Amino acid sequence: MTKILLETLKGNPSDRVPFWFMRQAGRYLPEYREIRQNAPSFMDFCYNPDQATEVTLQPIRRYGMDGAILFADILVVPDGLGQKVWFEAGHGPKLTPVNTEETYAELSLNGFHDKVGNVYETVSRLSKELPEEVTLIGFAGAPWTVATYVIEGAGSKDHAAVRQMGYGNPELFGKILDLLVDATSEYLCAQIDAGANVVQIFDSWSAAIPEPYFHKWIIEPTREIVARVRAKHNETPIIGFPRLSGAMLETYVLETKVDGVSLDTGVPLDWARDSVQRHVCVQGNMDPHLVVSGGDAMVNEATRILDTLKGGSHIFNLGHGFVPQTPPENVALLSETIKNFRR
Repeated sequence: MTKILLETLKGNPSDRVPFWFMRQAGRYLPEYREIRQNAPSFMDFCYNPDQATEVTLQPIRRYGMDGAILFADILVVPDGLGQKVWFEAGHGPKLTPVNTEETYAELSLNGFHDKVGNVYETVSRLSKELPEEVTLIGFAGAPWTVATYVIEGAGSKDHAAVRQMGYGNPELFGKILDLLVDATSEYLCAQIDAGANVVQIFDSWSAAIPEPYFHKWIIEPTREIVARVRAKHNETPIIGFPRLSGAMLETYVLETKVDGVSLDTGVPLDWARDSVQRHVCVQGNMDPHLVVSGGDAMVNEATRILDTLKGGSHIFNLGHGFVPQTPPENVALLSETIKNFRR
């Protein structure tokens, strides 16, 4: 059977718009919560092929999406490099900060693939267990976004410490980005080797970076990753997601050479159609909170998105991931709305 999501990314759209949702495997599903409560920690959950495979399959069974994204976390990469990573309830991820030459020296690619090998095992299992028509999506965080956690040791609202290192200590900051480029490129290639059909690079914190630094910290590392993955896997499409990048989105698409790009909720659809979709497949961009509300507001917005972007390559998705309070029945209605739409 045809993988219509994969074909759409390759420039062969069908009459039906393919779809998947960011965080489609997650806390809004009771079957996910049942498995999660039996995992000792979130990182243990990510590294458990039995559990990670099962929760990746759960939304496919419920809703029949055209794409299944590997269940893992972007912090697998620094964990694999030797940085201590853990999650605290109510506080999110925590890491031992890497902000000096001494702490940077503790990171290494030696043993990286052994440490994250269970993720590849999950990808391999999914490639065999997913329905034939479903596209398997691997992923990684982009170097800038992962660096915000690596350097600050936690999430941040303004990433002040990271910016200050980038401006004031560009040599150390450059070393960190270069190491993340190396690790991320190898990590994505290994996912493809294990069976991923598509990979996505998440740059969740790319907002409000001054233009010259947007090129240096976001575009250049991503372009290098795309080039390295293409050198080994030329037929595998790559999706970028420079979230909240605003007017830099078109430049990002043209310079990184991605095959598709995710649109965050704030991207005007008419502009995306005219300025971005003519270059690549676009993916997005419904507000996840509309799915919490459901009803006519959700259906009408989904229809508007589908109608506006129907003239080119489009994968329906959200502008960011599902939130925990999302009613599963609203996801079912949204899925049926998308499936019933024809170009």
